[in-house]
Amino acid sequence: MTENPLPPRGTSAHNPDLSWSQVRETVLMLELAAVQIEHAMKDSNASVDVLTRSFTAMAGCMQEIAGKVEGLPETGGVGAARNELLGAAANVSGMVHQAIIAFQFYDKLVQRLAHVGLSLGELSDLVGEPARLYNPGEWVALQNRIKGKYSTREEIAMFDAVMHGVPVQEAIERFMAEMKDKNDDIELF
Repeated sequence: MTENPLPPRGTSAHNPDLSWSQVRETVLMLELAAVQIEHAMKDSNASVDVLTRSFTAMAGCMQEIAGKVEGLPETGGVGAARNELLGAAANVSGMVHQAIIAFQFYDKLVQRLAHVGLSLGELSDLVGEPARLYNPGEWVALQNRIKGKYSTREEIAMFDAVMHGVPVQEAIERFMAEMKDKNDDIELF
């Protein structure tokens, strides 16, 4: 595959006019990123909603099946089948409950992505207005609004670390390690 030596049409990044072209293009890229996040979340939400309803219905069916199987005789050949069916029902119920917990983690992910999209939109708005771009108070206010969207101690610590000069990758790695430790404490049935 060969690289295209010509700059893409519509961008002046390769030949700036120095009259806010880079800023306008930055704003467009930020808006595009925010909209892509929003559409990806909408697309996946429909599928996850179907899966959540399906697993919830499956959990109800498993309870019904287990209830009927418990009414079977406990002795003889039927008793052996009864015990096997109750064991299988318990295993399937456990898997369904684990899936429902996974959907709860997905919901947290969607909330985080929504916050990222909103933050990108606010950044885009700020960068797109020259009067705000060079106003330190606007940047502080933006940082405070972004920080205010975080809901966990770990997210706030990550944000503060970056704002105090910790490289982003290092702050993310710390955050991921803390979240892994936190998730290791959760018992999934």
